[in-house]
Amino acid sequence: MSIFSKQIDKRIAVYQRELIETHYKEVENMYKQMRGWRHDYRNHIQTMKVLASNGDMEGIKEYLNKLDTDLNTVDIAIKTGNAMADAIINSKVSLARSRDIDVSIDAHIPIKLKISELDLCCILGNLFDNAIEASMPLPKEKRLIRVYMDMKGTQLYISFTNFTSTKKLTKLGSSFVTTKGEGHGFGLVRIDNIVDRLDGYLSRNSEDGAFTTEILIPQV
Repeated sequence: MSIFSKQIDKRIAVYQRELIETHYKEVENMYKQMRGWRHDYRNHIQTMKVLASNGDMEGIKEYLNKLDTDLNTVDIAIKTGNAMADAIINSKVSLARSRDIDVSIDAHIPIKLKISELDLCCILGNLFDNAIEASMPLPKEKRLIRVYMDMKGTQLYISFTNFTSTKKLTKLGSSFVTTKGEGHGFGLVRIDNIVDRLDGYLSRNSEDGAFTTEILIPQV
């Protein structure tokens, strides 16, 4: 292996560690928020009882709206059947929504996966981060990320689609040229390496302002 290749591998390894750290911190923060809200649950009920006893319906409505907004930041409504996928997806959905990005998800993982939690975290985390970053330059009403996950036979299928400010990205070989900062490309390289190591299939397509990544990973 050349010195250059070793340097690239080392930088990718460092990037991977930082990425995993970031993902786990996001998940940890999400659950801290949940625990905090549950801890305050009794206080919320008591407050609304006082408002109700005073006949303050407007006060109750206002209080419920505030609670609804708070709950939306820690929504754990997405349940795929896989704990790691749930943690990463819900964390990233919360992050995307905090940046006014709509997220549509249809994800089902009915079996125990062969892919490691580390690899799954890297793939989903990177796909979400790239989609969120690409969505930010768009007007709020056009920001949308679509995610689909399910088993196709014995393979795990993952599809991410997001809209971009560029109608059609430039393709160089099997990859698309990125104009993002240093480190952005490492996420794509990491996904490619994982899929290749697991004998999977990866396809990226840019058309009509939408960018789609499709991945198939054998699970037997």
